[in-house]
Amino acid sequence: MKIIVTERIAEEGINHLKESGFEVDVKLGLSHNELLEIIENYDAIIVRSVTKVNAELIERAKNLKVVGRAGNGIDNIDVETCTRKGIIVVNTPESNIMAAAELAIGLAFCVFRNIPQANAAGRRGDFRRNRFIGNELDGKVAGIIGLGRIGSIVATKLKGCNMKVIAYDPYIADEKFKKYGVQKCETLEELLRKSDLITIHTPKTSETYGMIGEKELAMCKEGVRIVNAARGGLVNEKALYDAIKSGRVAGAGIDVLDPEPGYDKKPEEQDYKNPLLELDNVIITPHLGASTREANYNVGTCVAELVADALNDKMVAAVNMPPMKHTDLTELKPYLEIAEMLGKIYYQTEKDTVQKIEIIYSGDLADKETKVITLSALKGFLDPIRKEKVNYVNAELMLKNMGIQLIESTNSNLDKYTNLITLKFITKTRQLAVSGTVFAKEEIRIVDFFGYKLDFEPTPYIIAIQNVDKPGIIGQIGTILGASGINIAAMQWSRNRKGEKAVAFVSVDGEVSEEVLELLRNINGVLKATMIRF
Repeated sequence: MKIIVTERIAEEGINHLKESGFEVDVKLGLSHNELLEIIENYDAIIVRSVTKVNAELIERAKNLKVVGRAGNGIDNIDVETCTRKGIIVVNTPESNIMAAAELAIGLAFCVFRNIPQANAAGRRGDFRRNRFIGNELDGKVAGIIGLGRIGSIVATKLKGCNMKVIAYDPYIADEKFKKYGVQKCETLEELLRKSDLITIHTPKTSETYGMIGEKELAMCKEGVRIVNAARGGLVNEKALYDAIKSGRVAGAGIDVLDPEPGYDKKPEEQDYKNPLLELDNVIITPHLGASTREANYNVGTCVAELVADALNDKMVAAVNMPPMKHTDLTELKPYLEIAEMLGKIYYQTEKDTVQKIEIIYSGDLADKETKVITLSALKGFLDPIRKEKVNYVNAELMLKNMGIQLIESTNSNLDKYTNLITLKFITKTRQLAVSGTVFAKEEIRIVDFFGYKLDFEPTPYIIAIQNVDKPGIIGQIGTILGASGINIAAMQWSRNRKGEKAVAFVSVDGEVSEEVLELLRNINGVLKATMIRF
């Protein structure tokens, strides 16, 4: 499979992809039109903040399976279209947060103390220090817009500078404000009117784009300083220019622009223009938020590992999936496996169209976040019958488009097992159920197959047999499989009442041909024989 990398990531990340067997093309500085011409050749794309993975590009990307964002924000990626197409979107939200927070702090010091301007003057032989008198952060009010991962770090560091820290974030619980010793502002206006320093740490969305404009800047204290190391466009650049010219804003530290320049262009090739570059009290850096050796290494290696795992059909914490931590993923892995296997059983053994699926989580699972387990079950259910690639991203949407109703429920009472996952497949005429459990954190078992009790460890190849409960059938099945050169690894029969019907799971070492299955079906008393591939 082929991967294109359109922006710089750590060489270690590139090497990891190559060592994992992928063909990697590093093509920096491509225009959008150039990328459109070649994207159909790639199974994955890795970007940072500049490359636009929009609907037009996604429609051209016929083979695209994964979009990797080396960094946190995903405003340059059309996640909704990716989800509809079953394309996994991964990012690395924790890998560069310290670097981004430290840059914001650095810009705050620079914009208060005129450090870059003084350095530039000194290099020109101008050491008139009275031209660069600034202000101290000590005792001032710092207003943080967005108290997420990065905003929280910034709050901690600014408190260490003896600043009074206030914050506005309508989506963060009061407990977090208390945890970091930050005063909560109920409105953005309250923060703007109180702050000597305003630093922004929100994603770019339709709500936050242009959130600091002419009206908001007019509310600010005279002489406020503004830092934006988050996303270009959160501060209206024309309004900021006018506010600085008028003296309302004393200075600004800007790491992100709207639009952004070409960061790989040489100075003689650069055609970027912005009036803010004309102002001496505006410090502009070329999107350095994640530009530390530590962050580059973390981001590059992390995104490479995520993309490689996603291409290898491993479960990853994707943007367009229910949120989860790596520790949660490790803990849930055996439940994901058994849920997918349970889902795979129905259409490999039955033909009636399913109208509704009910997934019941019992015992310990009743108190866990089970959404991703549900997606695993749906992935297994759809995989045998869909030509399109089914994954955790598009499984629920596919089910909805097929008109199949999904019900999820919990049951905390459980006698025999500590946990149990039950899938009920409901058709127009009947319902069939399968159940599985996890022992000792990682041993998975199928314990109910369409009403017959089992204790069976699933393997990649299983023959499911239904037969009349009478003597001699087991021997005949063993004889046919032996004569066909098929080794039986494990076998378990189950019946509900003597002399009625029984079912069997026969684990074999490899694929069984349709001819051999037909021989089994021709045994007197065998009602069904189907192959289940896990």
